[in-house]
Amino acid sequence: MRYNNRKADQLRPINVELGINKHAEGSCLIKCGDTHVMCTATVEEKVPTWIKGTGTGWITAEYGMLPRSTQTRMDRESKKGQSGRTHEIQRLIGRALRAAVDLKAMGEISIKIDCDVIQADGGTRTASITGGFMALYQALEKLVSEGKIKQNPIKDSVCAISCGICDGQAYLDLDYNEDSSAETDSNFVITGSGRLVEIQGTAEGEPFTTEQLMDLLKLAQKGCDELKNLQQTLLGYKGA
Repeated sequence: MRYNNRKADQLRPINVELGINKHAEGSCLIKCGDTHVMCTATVEEKVPTWIKGTGTGWITAEYGMLPRSTQTRMDRESKKGQSGRTHEIQRLIGRALRAAVDLKAMGEISIKIDCDVIQADGGTRTASITGGFMALYQALEKLVSEGKIKQNPIKDSVCAISCGICDGQAYLDLDYNEDSSAETDSNFVITGSGRLVEIQGTAEGEPFTTEQLMDLLKLAQKGCDELKNLQQTLLGYKGA
């Protein structure tokens, strides 16, 4: 039996508070069980030099874990340099969010999403994508209200969830204890319309089968559908 008697296809309790940072153009605090991530969106009216003059916007992300977000204190990465894991996660977040937006309709505007893990208990990257989209949406709505863009260029919502196989059983939304002992762990990034942006899947021991992959995908689709509904309710977004 899972912690708190959670069913195999059940998400951890989700709580999201929008607009938590008065300075950022968009922000939220997303809590997925004991994983808490603060997501903020910053607008810059310029783009990287390599797309300057194309009329296209850009969205990127930075990700970090606070020193006591885990059981033992870790050094700040500003002190020792970013790890390969951090680079990989923030590139994943950026790719996921760009898939949701018509960058051409943004004009030459950049938005940076900062995802800061306050407390980690598994699924920090997926919570960052789900919360990052909500911060991004708020920032784009602000640009519309200020007349800087004509309409919100969101094409579709996007969210993400982890799944894994523990003792031969497929589970949705792994916490740290499950993730650290899983035979297979995976992350799915899915749009509101059900299209796949990215699948990450790794066998930590015995290779997994195609049938098990499909079991994980079905769980992910169910979980992301619930997250999508929460996003749309909180943001007042009706979807694609």
